[in-house]
This record gives sequence, structure tokens and C-alpha cells, in this order.
Amino acid sequence: MTVSDELRERLAKVLDPELGASIVDLGMIGDISVDGAGHAVVAVSLTTTGCPLRIQIERDVREAALSLDGVTSVELAMGVLDAAARGTLMRRARTFAQERAPQTSIPPQAPVLMIASGKGGVGKSSVTANLAVALAQTGRTVGVLDADVWGFSLSRLLGVRGDVQARGGKMQPLERAIGTGKIRVLSMGLLADEDQALLWRGLIVQKAVAQFIEDANWSGIDYLLIDTPPGTGDIAMTLARLLPQMGQLVVTTPSPAAQQVAARAADFARKSNIRVLGVIENMSVLTCSCGQRHHLFGEGGGRDLAQQLGVPLLAEIALLPEIGVGGDTGQPAVLHEGNDGAFHQLAQRILNDVAPPVGAQGCTARLLDALERAVDSPL
Repeated sequence: MTVSDELRERLAKVLDPELGASIVDLGMIGDISVDGAGHAVVAVSLTTTGCPLRIQIERDVREAALSLDGVTSVELAMGVLDAAARGTLMRRARTFAQERAPQTSIPPQAPVLMIASGKGGVGKSSVTANLAVALAQTGRTVGVLDADVWGFSLSRLLGVRGDVQARGGKMQPLERAIGTGKIRVLSMGLLADEDQALLWRGLIVQKAVAQFIEDANWSGIDYLLIDTPPGTGDIAMTLARLLPQMGQLVVTTPSPAAQQVAARAADFARKSNIRVLGVIENMSVLTCSCGQRHHLFGEGGGRDLAQQLGVPLLAEIALLPEIGVGGDTGQPAVLHEGNDGAFHQLAQRILNDVAPPVGAQGCTARLLDALERAVDSPL
């Protein structure tokens, strides 16, 4: 083994401070050369030009290199990964994160969807509630986690009441039957009085969210929807660490202000190795009784955000009085919506394109379905 090979092996022990994976495995180390005098030149590529961890990475690489016999000095050739290499790094980082993730009762085939927005007041929780019910109406069991510890509302929006019980050391989400399916809900609204303010910050909040994930019985669900507080604080970071398989749906209104803030939520997701799956535009248009359409919050913000992020615009949901009334009464508007309604169409896009259950994605599963249909069909 040459000194260069030994040096690459030594650098494999250097971890990216943010991703927690080897910088060699992540593809951040390029060419390595060591001359006869022991002078080493190491090519190091960062994810971005202004990487805030550059100084730490440089220091760690230098220390690792100089700890090797035969290396007397180190020169770092710093660069930036191209788009293809960044994509490869993110896939590897996601795989490493999944391998290190804590064990939960969430079925591995169940898609986990984080419903996020950059700012409050865009109707994110209403979208979460109605999407959960629309998915349940297809016969699925849908887990709903209200991770908005301070602004919890999903138990009221979904009409779920009662005390959370523990069995076998696990919290049991409360259930509500929806047609042939059901929703299973956990929320601080089921554990605290609705008018009680929670003065929680930092580690307390992170621990509470972790308990909702690790110490709850989510077995048997087909989907898990997580309603998150606006912004990119402790809760979002905790979820990203605990659920590396999670994908993000970004909710915005048509206004440019909401669109710009929502873009930051998506940027956070990508920096945390979370896939951004699509954009949902809420409060798109108000149609009055005379049939005239009014764009109260502007027009096209969801479409522009989707184009900016390079993801699909999944739905444009109108501003409807019944959505508000349904939330107040615990009877989500989607219960009275036709199959061609916005929430039903959104659910079908989730099921068929955006995040189908893992067992329904592969070629083998599709082949088996085709064979089953052929066997069952009359001759």
C-alpha cells in the first residue's frame, strides 16, 4: 500500500460535522499525492462555496494527514462539488442517516410526509387534516402527528377527543374510523388543555417530539403525516434526525411573501437531506355566489415556488368557507367533497405518483399485481 493509499484510508475516519458520515464515503476527497519529502496534496470538495464548516473540515483533514507516518506537510486544494457529485453525496448521506436512525414502530414501507411552511397562517394544519382524511377514505390507515407543540390544533380539526393511553410502554394514538380506513392521531392537544400555553424550548421540545416518534405505537399505519410548526427551528431539525426517510410537502399561499418564506423551509429540508416532494398552494382563489373569481392573495405563487424548487405543484386549493367550518366542528371539509375535489385529487397524486407505499413502487410488485389480475380475469 502506498503512502497515498494509507492517507486516503486515514481520511476515511474524518466525518463531515453536519452529516456525520466519512468525507471519503461522501465523495468529498479527490486526488491525493505524497512526494518523496512527505509533502501531501489533498483535493477536498465542499458542498457549497461558502460552507460554514470549511474551517473545521480543513483542520480535521490536516490533523488526520499529519498523524500518518511519512507525511510531513499538507497542502489542501479546496474546491466545490458539481451538481452531479452533490446529488450523489445527498443520496449517500440519506442512506447513512437511515442506517443510524433510531428504531421506531413506523412500518418501513409507510411513507412519512412532513407538511411544512415557512410562515404561519397559510392553512398548513387544515391541509394536513383534510389530506389525512382523504387518504383514509381510500381504505388506508393514516397516522397523524401534530408536531406543532406550541400551536397544536389537529385533534380539534379532526374531531378526535379522549385520553392518550399507554400500553407496553408505548403511547397509543387515538383512532377515528373514516369509511373503510381510519386515522390515528397524536397531538399535544390530547395531552394538555387547549387553552394552556406550553413554555417549552430547546431540549424539552426536542425530547417531546422524540417521544411522539420513538415512544408511540405507529405499527400498522400506511402513511404518517407530520404537521410541523412554521419555520426551521428545533422541531424540524429533530424530525430530520429521527426520520431520515421523511419527505416534505411545502404549503404556501399565492402571495410572493409566503412563497419566499416557504422557499426557506424547502432549503432547510434539502440541507437536512430531506426530499422536497412538491408544493401545495392553499387559498388560491375565492369564488363568490355570483360565480366571479377573486385572487385575494395574489396569483401564481405556488406555481412559481414549484418551478423555483424544481418540484411539481401538487394542488391549488380554493379558499372555501366549508374548510374553516369543518375545522371548527371536527368534520373536515373533504368528508363532503366529491371525488373530483381538490383534496381527493391531491390524495390520488400522493398515492400514485409522489409517495406511493413502498410495496407498490417496485417492478416486482407491479408484475405480481398484473399476474393476479390475469389469474382472476374470466377466460
